[in-house]
Amino acid sequence: MTDRRRDPHPEKTTQREAAQIGHAIVDLNRQPGGPRDRQLLLGDVVTVLNESDDWCYIQAEKDGYCGYVIKAALVVADTPTHMVMAPATHGYEEPDFKATDRISLSFGSKLTVTHQSVKFAQTDFGYFPVQHLVPVAQPALDPAAIVELFVGTPYLWGGNSRWGIDCSGLIQAACLACDIPCPGDSDQQERDLGLALENDSSFERNDLLFWKGHVALVIDSETLIHANSFAMSVCHEPIVGALARIASSDGPVTAHKRLPKSGHRTPKS
Repeated sequence: MTDRRRDPHPEKTTQREAAQIGHAIVDLNRQPGGPRDRQLLLGDVVTVLNESDDWCYIQAEKDGYCGYVIKAALVVADTPTHMVMAPATHGYEEPDFKATDRISLSFGSKLTVTHQSVKFAQTDFGYFPVQHLVPVAQPALDPAAIVELFVGTPYLWGGNSRWGIDCSGLIQAACLACDIPCPGDSDQQERDLGLALENDSSFERNDLLFWKGHVALVIDSETLIHANSFAMSVCHEPIVGALARIASSDGPVTAHKRLPKSGHRTPKS
């Protein structure tokens, strides 16, 4: 796949202005109205490289990915203070869980909290349960724990949210939450993430397994987790069975890599 961490169309760059995603989720398209390559979430910072009446050609700050988003999804860049660390959350009109919900946000969305009480954090998008948020300066420590938050999420090609996610989107969500730089596509992740293991058949938590066009993360010595089109969801699978099943369709493992070890902090579920 094309490495979109660099601007693939420099001739289209006519400006460089910071902006931010102001919708809960927006597709990052290959061309205006074209196929989705990835998705961006509320609070993601982007650089606008070109714009027309309805579309902007942008580059995402989190991974350098370039593509087109609808112009209406962009707002003036701000400095988010908190990130959603639950699988999903709701913003309410009032600081009351019985109040009308205004917006639903996925894990990884970023917000600017203007006031916080014991139970709710106030933002421009509504009041959010404080249990679902963490300061952006407080990264998680265990990618595997983040990945497990997405179990049951529907598989979606190019997806990056709790409403739908693909294999590379799942790994990116976990790595970025743990402050590990991570590109958006599995071939780039295979190249950039972790330490390559040679002739090592043992599996440890937070190991990455790569196939052509696919990636999974090891939960323990016998189990991996991945977003996959076989189950059409994020699910656990025995490593031995997954290796045999995927080899029969997509070929053998192309890389076994190990992410840096860190302490463990269980995210909020």
